[in-house]
Amino acid sequence: MPEIEASPADAWWSEAVVYQIYPRSFADSNADGIGDLQGIIERLDYLAQLGVDVLWLSPVYPSPHDDNGYDISDYQDIDPLFGTLADFDRLLGAVHERGMKLVMDLVVNHTSDEHSWFTASRDEGPQGSKRDWYIWRPAREGMEPGTPGAEPNNWGSFFSGPTWTYDEKSGEYYLHLFSRKQPDLNWENLDLRQAVYAMMRWWLERGVDGFRMDVINLISKTPGLPDGIVHEGARHADGSPHYICGPRIHEYLAEMHREVFEGHPRRLLTVGEMPGVTVEDAKLFTDPARRELDMVFQFEHVGLDQGPAGKFDLRPLKLTDLKASLGRWQTGLGDTGWNSLYWNNHDQPRAVSRFGDDSPTYRDRSAKLLATVLHLHRGTPYVYQGEELAMANTRFTTIDDFRDIESLNHHREQTAHGVDEEQVLAGLRHRSRDNARTPMQWDTTQNAGFTAGTPWIAVNPDHTHVNAKAQLADPDSVFHYYRRLIALRHTEPALTHGDFRMLHPDHEQLYAFTRHDAASGTELLVLANFGPADLTIDLPDGWEHSETLIANVPTTPHLSAPHTLQPWEARVHRRNA
Repeated sequence: MPEIEASPADAWWSEAVVYQIYPRSFADSNADGIGDLQGIIERLDYLAQLGVDVLWLSPVYPSPHDDNGYDISDYQDIDPLFGTLADFDRLLGAVHERGMKLVMDLVVNHTSDEHSWFTASRDEGPQGSKRDWYIWRPAREGMEPGTPGAEPNNWGSFFSGPTWTYDEKSGEYYLHLFSRKQPDLNWENLDLRQAVYAMMRWWLERGVDGFRMDVINLISKTPGLPDGIVHEGARHADGSPHYICGPRIHEYLAEMHREVFEGHPRRLLTVGEMPGVTVEDAKLFTDPARRELDMVFQFEHVGLDQGPAGKFDLRPLKLTDLKASLGRWQTGLGDTGWNSLYWNNHDQPRAVSRFGDDSPTYRDRSAKLLATVLHLHRGTPYVYQGEELAMANTRFTTIDDFRDIESLNHHREQTAHGVDEEQVLAGLRHRSRDNARTPMQWDTTQNAGFTAGTPWIAVNPDHTHVNAKAQLADPDSVFHYYRRLIALRHTEPALTHGDFRMLHPDHEQLYAFTRHDAASGTELLVLANFGPADLTIDLPDGWEHSETLIANVPTTPHLSAPHTLQPWEARVHRRNA
């Protein structure tokens, strides 16, 4: 049996910080209003100055863009909107020249319905060679195909409506957990799996350094695709028990590791996006001895402010719930697994608006606090573009301001069933994925330096005072604070190897924890005041006069007891244990 791979704490990505680029909204080089690869190349020095180690690109493959590129029509090319394969090669070379790595987005739960695999599956009929590459089923027994309720089961889609679309030509339905233009692949089919692995090897041979795997824990479905439970107030059933971490998921990921990653001359990064995953699941997925994934994205903490009706059903976030969730993941994965650390991404609203305070008074300070808390946890931090500038949610006035298919479908379905439009818009304004997708704010010009053309989605008007140009010139800016935190990841062993202990878990305003590295004898104390009021605290024993490592407010070099934290103050102290 091959030698077991190194533990996560010994892997290069344990000291790394990943920066996610949403190419459509990052930088436009040709004035068509859509970001592109050349635009990214022109901004690489900015990312190198920030100090990040890895760039993760959201999809740049050919696509009809029903779901902004997560509906892929060709896995082995670049969409002309973003450039060419030659542009990609230049980008990859420029990234590597700066000592950074590049990770691609891998979307293999589904393709576009315009992918050649699907058109063959549909057009060749039930006996075709690729029919079984997707999930086709006849109508319910005794029901007229194509009529309401005749779908093979009662599951509801992530993007509203049923998960099935009827194809008149072939007389059957195909499954799509997301948009009707995103048919699910059938991972039960070995030929399909081998085609996916061949595609992954093709990108690795080109020089990419790993993959972020979109909803990868949905690829295994319960045989028979049984009906789900229709919860109170829902229009469709919850099918998730039959596709989240399905019966063959570990088999598939272990096979992928053997076929694609095992024995590769470079140590690659694999991170699986896994909605609904538990700590116990993640222990298995990230245990190096099992050879599946390096880390996972979990969704528990970003669901704490959602009501029973889902992500657009708003409820206040309790800090004790947030600490309980993140603390459980910190201790649960322990020394064998590894955490991905994030506040926001292309699917989540802006962190400073959701978890912090985006008012003019506390915007920068709360953004720095959130960064401090996240980057001091055990795991690999992910920075979403603009987060390092404290970019915030924008103001969407009407439904015409939105672009995201999830938001538009939700609005259409809810208003069609009589829900007050202003109520629907209120949820979208807070939680729509479009909040994360407004263009990167580079400077104070009309379109924030993003494009010389008309941007595909409106720029946030606050770019006149929140932008990269201003922050690069200000040593006390959020950008430079992120830079200092990222540098700590590279130099402070307690951040990589140290254990984690939550302090004051029942406190509704104080987020406090320690990191202790036995090998170096170093211990860190993190104190964060999640709120707009002063907070006086008693220090843990032995921390008086400890060294201030980093803080988001002007401070003395040492702590005194008792200590008063200012509104949204965060500070990190170090001592030799």
